[in-house]
Amino acid sequence: MPLTVLQQASAALGRTGACAAATPLTIALTRLNAKDQQIAEMDIAMAVNRRDDTTNDTEGDYHVDRQIGFFLRQATQRHVAIFSSLIGDNLTTTQWAALTKLRQIEPCSQNQLGRETAMDVATIKGVVDRLVKRGFIRTEPDPKDGRRLMLSLTTDGHQAIERNIATAFDISEKTLEPLTSGERMMLLELIRKIG
Repeated sequence: MPLTVLQQASAALGRTGACAAATPLTIALTRLNAKDQQIAEMDIAMAVNRRDDTTNDTEGDYHVDRQIGFFLRQATQRHVAIFSSLIGDNLTTTQWAALTKLRQIEPCSQNQLGRETAMDVATIKGVVDRLVKRGFIRTEPDPKDGRRLMLSLTTDGHQAIERNIATAFDISEKTLEPLTSGERMMLLELIRKIG
């Protein structure tokens, strides 16, 4: 029978002379609910792997390819490559996010659209300018505040979404394809938690 991550971690802790710590750790983990236990086991596995990977390192060595930011960038690059190869209308990931969010909340200001899509002021301005130029978004003065422009989708913008919505679901599916359904749920939950 294969060892669980918890058993592997306990064995690894024992190998490093921390055997006394393994028993309380095991007891504490068995009292957690299944979801929290799974997360804790992942944390332990990462710590054990980190210890095993760095046995020949001197104290303070920093390896960028072992850091969370590196793995997040790799995952993002993979997703963007899949997105770019499948999406129609020559849309970028940020343009697609702006179009689909605007469909949900229109009309809205550019700043609100930026907040809703997690884009900073400069990024959302560039995205909106390009979508206006392509005829997917229109701007109109805010009737309550003449200094502010309100954004809404044009007919072409709505049609671009309709043409690409099924593909967008396929892109998400292909991005998560290597994972089981349980791993997908866990990944999304953990990323949401640190985001």
